[in-house]
Amino acid sequence: NQAGMDHSQMDHSQMDHSKTNQGQMKHAMTFDKEGMVMNTNEDKLPGGCNAISGEVDFTVRAGTKYANTFNGDVFGMDMHEFKVKPCSKINITFINEDAIRHQFMVHGLPKYIYSVGMFHIEAAGGATKQGTFIVPGENKTYLVHCDLAQHMEKGMKAQLVVGSGDGDLTSVPGVSAKFRPDTY
Repeated sequence: NQAGMDHSQMDHSQMDHSKTNQGQMKHAMTFDKEGMVMNTNEDKLPGGCNAISGEVDFTVRAGTKYANTFNGDVFGMDMHEFKVKPCSKINITFINEDAIRHQFMVHGLPKYIYSVGMFHIEAAGGATKQGTFIVPGENKTYLVHCDLAQHMEKGMKAQLVVGSGDGDLTSVPGVSAKFRPDTY
């Protein structure tokens, strides 16, 4: 029974949570005082991929100043759309320019590789974190957002378009029709 265990003195910085004691696949996670990266994948190919089609590097900046362009937004990212080929290896450098923490989460990825179907970076205020994941070999549009309370609703939302995608998501600042500055 581990319910009463005190984990406060443990070094969790490089713990591998990839298997439970029952052998079920879980998430690989690294974390430290500056944040965490969950479900990094540098080499396991998703379905529909015989090889990595290319490697793409994105540097994403998060902060309140990136919300200024969109009326009503409080939080933002400097990029709201990412376009890659199917089977791409994506390297994310996530720079948090605010004093509070922010997240970069991608939802809808295959659960047989990514625990609960997501890739996740969280950076403490002023911190930079890096992670890598590989997208499947299908045309699809994935949700990217900050999952902290009200951050997505207040502007921290983007989309990852793999191949030709499968349609734009709603309410993505600068991408979705109602948020395009030229429609005001």
